[in-house]
Amino acid sequence: MVDPSSEADVSVDAGSSPATRGAGAGRTLRRLAVLVSVVVSLFLLPWWTLFSSHTDWPLPVVLVGTVLFAAAVPALPVLMVMGHGRRRSDRAARIADTTLGVVWVLFAWSALGNLLRLVLIALGVGDPDRSRIVAIAVAVIATGLLAWGHREAMRLPRVKRLDVIVPRLGRGLDGTRVVVLADTHYGPIDRAGWSARVAEAVNELDADVVCHAGDIADGTPDQRREQAVPLGTMRSRLAKVYVTGNHEYSSEAQGWLDLMAELGWEPLHNRHVVVERGGDSLVLAGVDDMVAASSGLTGHRADLLGALAGANPDLPVLLVAHQPKYVGQAASAGIDLQISGHTHGGQIWPFNYLVRLDQPVVHGLSRHGSRTQLYTSRGTGFWGPPFRIFAPSEITLLTLRSA
Repeated sequence: MVDPSSEADVSVDAGSSPATRGAGAGRTLRRLAVLVSVVVSLFLLPWWTLFSSHTDWPLPVVLVGTVLFAAAVPALPVLMVMGHGRRRSDRAARIADTTLGVVWVLFAWSALGNLLRLVLIALGVGDPDRSRIVAIAVAVIATGLLAWGHREAMRLPRVKRLDVIVPRLGRGLDGTRVVVLADTHYGPIDRAGWSARVAEAVNELDADVVCHAGDIADGTPDQRREQAVPLGTMRSRLAKVYVTGNHEYSSEAQGWLDLMAELGWEPLHNRHVVVERGGDSLVLAGVDDMVAASSGLTGHRADLLGALAGANPDLPVLLVAHQPKYVGQAASAGIDLQISGHTHGGQIWPFNYLVRLDQPVVHGLSRHGSRTQLYTSRGTGFWGPPFRIFAPSEITLLTLRSA
């Protein structure tokens, strides 16, 4: 699934040279060609599996199915641009996101359905029975998974509990409870009530530290304020810290930092705070997302040296960085524990395999180098398609243990 968070810029600078304009137009055409190819492929295989491929359905069934698929092919990119581009139409975004989720599931299970076709061929089952069995199986499985996946996306996330040994942690901080939120993605579907229930669940965990690892919303602070306000009711003994994710950089990142400060959080905008308990100290550091440098916002970039400036190097460091792949820099700097989100655990299987091509870890606790550990959350909410299939959302409770 592709995140079309901004409209494609197809304009060409009138003051540029003919060669530059030609190169720009060529790049735009190539991007459009790739987009069209991807969208057509996503719809073509499910259409072929469900309505063609020798199923021999009655003509009205084939016509209705074909018309629906043919209409959805151009509608999806148009609605995506309307919903996630400059216009930010929530209605268009809801339709487009749901359509994207449905066609992705149909595509994946149509591909698997053709493995069933091979089995039926081996068993001697001929057409149209063979193709009808495959079509019905794909339709039933996809429908069931989408219904279950929607419920999983909209439900209160389960609490995932995990002890993490941090060898340099002082004994006074042994048992420190760190609650992790990530990827709440407040967006076109109004989830203010869900947000309030998440806040209640966090407060029941009696946290010492609460971290939000970014991608707080899709939209500006003004658009999503009502959904975000419950974050201000969350309680912690020592600190509540927040870093930007990549989605903030298409929807007023500085505004989100300001709003989170207003709601009582510590925005770790390439900075750190030190928390103490039982005579021992822990550095909580945070960096901007890795896309911040290309956002054009002054002072926004992932700056680990700046985040750690003035920190005692003998103290253990918990770093909040939105993307797991930042762990390379973290390991080089000797960070003890990095907390990240971004991956959603894949959100809709089998997208997790594609996520793995971009990120070192999809979810869970992992070790990188001799000292650094990384915890990657599956995320608390969801982006775009309102489905979670084999990738449950989570509120994470990490209990830090000294060696």
